[in-house]
Amino acid sequence: MAKPIQLPINDANMQRIIRELAQKSENVFFEPHAKKRMRQRNITPTQVYACLRKGVIDEPAHENIRGNWKCTLRHQHAGDLVRLTAVIEKDENGDWIAVVTVF
Repeated sequence: MAKPIQLPINDANMQRIIRELAQKSENVFFEPHAKKRMRQRNITPTQVYACLRKGVIDEPAHENIRGNWKCTLRHQHAGDLVRLTAVIEKDENGDWIAVVTVF
């Protein structure tokens, strides 16, 4: 049987997928670069989770070189504008979010 062709993800679907995955913290992985930027910019994990769960897409969803979907989200939380770059990764255990950087 032929493999199904994966269609591009639009911003609305990307936002929905991220919000669903972010409901469980075990679906979110912080890249070392993101952790470093969070410390430098005094951004807490709570603010990052709020951005994933309630944020809006700031930079459109696009496919990266590894075939994963990536976007930038923004959300106002506790008086701070939090922006982050997130990638939807896939492995044998399912989908998860990699937080690449925070600014």
